[in-house]
Amino acid sequence: MTAQDSATPLSPIAVGTGTGGGPALGTGAVGVPAAGPSGTPTSLPRGALLATLGVVSFSLTFPGTAWGLESFGPWSLVTLRITLSALIAGALLAGLRVPLPARAHWAGLAVVAGGSLVGFPLLTTLALETSTTSHAAVVIGLLPLATAALGAVRTGRRPSRAFWTASLAGAAVVAVFTVQQSGGALSAGDGYLFAALLVCAAAYVEGGRLAAVLPGWQVVAWSLVLCLPFALAGAAVALVHEPWRLTGHGVAGLVWLAAGSNCFGLYVWYRGLAAVGVPKASQLQLAQPLLTLVWSVLLLGEHLSPAAPLAAAGVLVCIAVTQRARS
Repeated sequence: MTAQDSATPLSPIAVGTGTGGGPALGTGAVGVPAAGPSGTPTSLPRGALLATLGVVSFSLTFPGTAWGLESFGPWSLVTLRITLSALIAGALLAGLRVPLPARAHWAGLAVVAGGSLVGFPLLTTLALETSTTSHAAVVIGLLPLATAALGAVRTGRRPSRAFWTASLAGAAVVAVFTVQQSGGALSAGDGYLFAALLVCAAAYVEGGRLAAVLPGWQVVAWSLVLCLPFALAGAAVALVHEPWRLTGHGVAGLVWLAAGSNCFGLYVWYRGLAAVGVPKASQLQLAQPLLTLVWSVLLLGEHLSPAAPLAAAGVLVCIAVTQRARS
């Protein structure tokens, strides 16, 4: 991406430049596929694939957090996670000599940083001290609906009635399933989970908007760099005041959260958001709680209810409807 591209303010239609020199996936007003160099719409299947890869990466976040908490306290885990991923991002930006984003983009980058890189990890980590991963998956089940609603308000677009009906149905299926998994009882961490839901939805909407004019990986990278000074200071304080003990699971969880969830996952997710639009891409995340439950069984030994296949089928139907529904 050239310095001139980086300085381009948000516009009704903007196409960034990918790292390989080709056109990046982008949108005009968020939710509208941008035209490629020949005037044809950007490939929607490719954008859906990128968003799906992001969902798979995010589905490992809660199990990775549970592993990380075996070695670190919640504040230490979050600040170390941000520090490591910010150092990776900073090294890439410096190595590729990427110019600073335009001043108009920094407020949006701060929203992405505060929501998806600090707020959501911290709040969900605090929640997982008292909640199981299956119960915490409730917040992920409701996140697509919140993202779509905030995206509609932010961009002024109004998805169709069929879209909202399928979204509400999918959220209901996921919520009922995950609450049933936790025995129907609300945990003390629910306040953290619902707060995490709101801040992450806001970050996703703003990140999808920025990914229309900046390559997705730069949206993530610059947001991480913004967090680095605070993360370093927080890690120094947290490691002194919280007990920590290095284990194989703990280190693996920390590395995945930093490199997998924060770097790779957010990169492909924001590219996908920019390609297919916030409302539709967000509904792919309806499958995330079910994937999280699968990983919880495989990696954490948690029990999976026989209702899982039925819930999975219901969610897939809802996703199919939202992907076909027109604005």
